[in-house]
Amino acid sequence: QVQLVESGGGLVTTGGSLRLSCVASRSMSTMKTMGWYRQAAGKERELVASITRDGWTNYADPVKGRFTISKDYAANTVYLQMNSLKPEDSAVYYCRGVVDYRAYWGQGTQVTVSS
Repeated sequence: QVQLVESGGGLVTTGGSLRLSCVASRSMSTMKTMGWYRQAAGKERELVASITRDGWTNYADPVKGRFTISKDYAANTVYLQMNSLKPEDSAVYYCRGVVDYRAYWGQGTQVTVSS
């Protein structure tokens, strides 16, 4: 069993920045892949960014060049640095971790970008 707890969401104006954090209840070295997903109102949940145990990263096209995913092994934490935020980035952001081919989700954190 893995618990993931997100934080760092909030209200920001267009062009602003936020950093999301996801703290895992177990060592990051056991997590095959960590990722951030988002779900806007009335839309399906979508991948934002992911990072593998080896450090390979992947980004959705709409966030490339603006968002950065990283991880801190000592803190068992994955971060999502979000810069140049746009209103279309508004959504609930979820952390996802894969351990032993099983996916775990956090409870989500709301990000709202005002125009």
